Amino acid sequence: AREDSSFKAMSAHVQKIVEVVRHDPAVSGVFAFTGASAYNPTENTARVFIQLVPHDQRSETSGQIIRRLRPKVAAVEGVKFFMQSGQDISIGGRLSRTLYQYTLTDTDVEELNHWAPIIEREMRKMHELEDVASDQQIASPHIAIEIDRDAASRMGISPSLIDETLYDAFGQRQVTTIYTSTSQYKVILEVQPEYQEDPTALSKIYIAGPGGTQVPLSAFAHLASKVEPLSVNHQGQFPAVTLSFNLAPGVALGQAVDKIQAMMTQLRVPQTLDASFQGTAQAFQASLSSTPLLVAAAILVVYIVLGMLYESYIHPITILSALPSAGVGALLALMLLHYDLSVIAMVGVVLLIGIVKKNAIMMIDFALQAERLEGKSPQEAIHQACLLRFRPIMMTTFAALFGATPIAFGQGAGSELRRPLGIAIVGGLLVSQWLTLYTTPVIYLYLERFSRWVGRPYRPSRVQEALSDAPRPALAESRHGAE
Repeated sequence: AREDSSFKAMSAHVQKIVEVVRHDPAVSGVFAFTGASAYNPTENTARVFIQLVPHDQRSETSGQIIRRLRPKVAAVEGVKFFMQSGQDISIGGRLSRTLYQYTLTDTDVEELNHWAPIIEREMRKMHELEDVASDQQIASPHIAIEIDRDAASRMGISPSLIDETLYDAFGQRQVTTIYTSTSQYKVILEVQPEYQEDPTALSKIYIAGPGGTQVPLSAFAHLASKVEPLSVNHQGQFPAVTLSFNLAPGVALGQAVDKIQAMMTQLRVPQTLDASFQGTAQAFQASLSSTPLLVAAAILVVYIVLGMLYESYIHPITILSALPSAGVGALLALMLLHYDLSVIAMVGVVLLIGIVKKNAIMMIDFALQAERLEGKSPQEAIHQACLLRFRPIMMTTFAALFGATPIAFGQGAGSELRRPLGIAIVGGLLVSQWLTLYTTPVIYLYLERFSRWVGRPYRPSRVQEALSDAPRPALAESRHGAE
């Protein structure tokens, strides 16, 4: 709500929102918290938890329900209401109004307060973003009591006495406890509620002076209206403003990140102003930079292990040749079903590295044994391996597919989070399964010929012909005759 909203006014706004949300058929319960707490940093904020009916009793996802409720709660005057789906996994960041966060920090508070509204306004113009909000609250009306210390001293009134009197009036001081036979009651000292809401009531406050005199506060102090920050947030010990946002339907997080970064470049913000994504958006950026290195390290480790197992530098490449088709299958499945390459989907891609190699391993292991122990040619060895290992290959592939299918097409609670993982695995397995059955034998034969060509002795044809046509030395002939 507005920065000057009281606890009572905020409670009234929350009650209106609760009534609107409660009548939705997909909602089973509503819980609201008003006032400053661990959930709400200031008194003009509240947090509402909406519990939906079980997933099997509704046909809509949480995102669809949010889009249906958004215009209804927007009709409530005097308050802004932001909604986001509850996350099974919370990744860093601070508690915000929406799912994704973009934090601005600066050593100069004035510069930060100048640029934060400009960046927020530009983000609101982006069609890729929804529910753009800021935790910056710097226009809260305050009333300051300015004391004339000389006048108060002449009347025998100290600053500590003024502070104690004001705390008695507005601080809800507990003065005693009344005990009964069944319960106990705390006695709170404060002025009447109607005086707590009226700033002019300060002129009716009297300070107990020396000798029992009652000195009005207005005799040595006056009131001054000011506009001050309601709260000043910090990030890493620096003043910070967090801009939070949700994604529009059909927009990937990577698109929003690129759009925001391009906007910051066009604005030419000062170098002292640092901007960074937090929470899920930060984890997404980190995954983009670390995932290629992670995948490369995994492939290198697999190559080393397979090279030691088969005592070959070449045939681990045959086994690893199944990875590109698996990656293409995973990406195609995500694209066809309109899912982003999220952190969860990347976990599925990494799992594919360990799963899709088993087809090639079954064929190559059998072919090498037949070639080395039975003396068969590479063509005969790989042909026999394909025939004998086809059934185990299909059995293990379908076992992995059936294990990932419930994750890919599950409809239970939290299925939206796990679904990209299953889709990546299923898509990668389907494509790699049918391709590797044909490509692995071909690659095996070509690499086998290459290894034999590399390993043959270096003897150019002309040199060999010259050696064969040259007469034997006489010393060699005489020695042969002596024998």
